[in-house]
Parts: sequence; structure tokens; C-alpha cells
Amino acid sequence: MKIDALSPDRPVLIAGPTASGKSALALEIAEAQGGRIINADALQVYEGWRILTARPGPEDEARAPHALYGHVPFEAEYSVGAWLRDVTPLLTGGPRPIIVGGTGLYFRALTEGLAEVPESPPEVRAEADQIPFPQLLAELDGADPVLASRIDRQNRARVQRGWEVWRATGRPLSDWQAETPPPALPLDVTQPLLTDADTDWLNARIAQRFDRMLADAVLDEARANLPRWPHAGGARKAIGAPELIAFLKDELSLEDAREAAIIATRQYAKRQRTWFRARMGAWQALAYP
Repeated sequence: MKIDALSPDRPVLIAGPTASGKSALALEIAEAQGGRIINADALQVYEGWRILTARPGPEDEARAPHALYGHVPFEAEYSVGAWLRDVTPLLTGGPRPIIVGGTGLYFRALTEGLAEVPESPPEVRAEADQIPFPQLLAELDGADPVLASRIDRQNRARVQRGWEVWRATGRPLSDWQAETPPPALPLDVTQPLLTDADTDWLNARIAQRFDRMLADAVLDEARANLPRWPHAGGARKAIGAPELIAFLKDELSLEDAREAAIIATRQYAKRQRTWFRARMGAWQALAYP
């Protein structure tokens, strides 16, 4: 796209699947027009996985201001609500925000608002973890049919979150969501861009990028994280992390770990594209290549 078609005064949002060129576009815009690049990727918030999650490197960070990358401890959990609290002060009083990432829920919370739902107590989460998924789904159907009808019914995390809120508060999650406050950054005051790509092109880029990671010492990064892997929080969800750890523990060959990580990344990209296409029809689509 032509950078000069963008207003240098309005915030820019850049969403898209992994490996689709979002970070490069954000940097190009920041260098041409100014602005601070703010992370909206739930995997790039964790320290410890700079290479594996394709976080901007020191050279890129020297070219433009960056924020909310690698600021969450490896052992911690991090929620959409926590990200929204962290990003809100960066929206005013500083450089024009250029918000880039692959986590659709972050963008939805930013532009549509986020209900203030209490966190699940540890004992409720532990109880939910022991319930077979079919039972969990059936109980959610009875407790919160509104939520159950509109979420991904194959996604245990979404189903379990709804169950936990009902179990902990006695109120359906859909009731909490109905009390959503105004958005911190309404979509109509932004310039929303959605990167997308031909499947074959994107799959090839994913494989090439992972091979570059192997060449760039991602195994050293994984080896450094190995001692604390049993205590990993949200950093455990980094795509490719379980496979690299399995290789270091002699549970997979490097070839098998590489193949499994690439497959997992491609599957992740497919889920992202499906989510974006269903919910971001108002965004300007940028097709690659």
C-alpha cells in the first residue's frame, strides 16, 4: 500500500495472520510518518521468546519506538484485560499509536470495549480443568445459553472461561459482557488495515521463517528457557515452544520438531484468518503477495 495515503495524525491498526508482513509494514509507516509501534500479539508480550515469537529485534527497535513487547514475565499469565489496561495510557499524550499484532481479541477489546469480568479463582479453574469437555459444554449450555450459542464450541478455553465465570459469580458471562463500557479507541477514529495472503505463499513464508529462527539460535533461546519451562505461564503457548522443548528433552528429533512446529504455525495462521475474515469486514484488506 502507499504509506502517504494514510493520515499521519490518526492511529493505525494492523492485524493479520502470523508471518504476513505486519511488523515490517508497521515499521515502514513509523519511519515514514512517525509514531510508536505497540504490540497487539498475545505471544510477543512474554520475555524469553524474542526469536520464536518473531518479536522485533534490537535493530528494528532502534529505528522506531516500540512498546508492550516482552514486558510480561515468562512465568506469568496475561489477559486481554491486562493488555487493554497497559495499552490505554499509550493512546494519548505521546507518539501516534501504530498498533500491530495477530490477536483479534485484543483489537476487539480496544475498538469495541471489554466487560469488567472478575478473574476466576484458582480453585474454580482447578475444578474446571478436571471436567471432561463434553460435560463442560453441556453445563455451559444450561447456565449461559446466550454465550454458548455464539462462541467457538470446539474451543475448550472459551467454553471453560464461560463456565468458570458462571461458577464463580453466579452470573452468566453473557450478562457481564452486556455491561461492556465504551471502547478506548473506537474503530471509526482509526485507520484499520488487515493483512492477508495466499495460503501457499503464507505457508511457504512460515516454513522459511522457522528455518531462519533455527539459523538465528532459537534452540539456544529454548535451551535457556528449559529450566523454567515447568513453571511457564502464558509463555507456554508460544507456537513451536513445546516442540523445541521436546527436542531438547530427547523426545523428538530436530527434523520432527521442525515439521511439527511448522504445522502448528500453519494451523494457527488458519485460525487467525478465519477469525479476522468473520469479524473484520470493515478493515481495509491488504493482500500479499
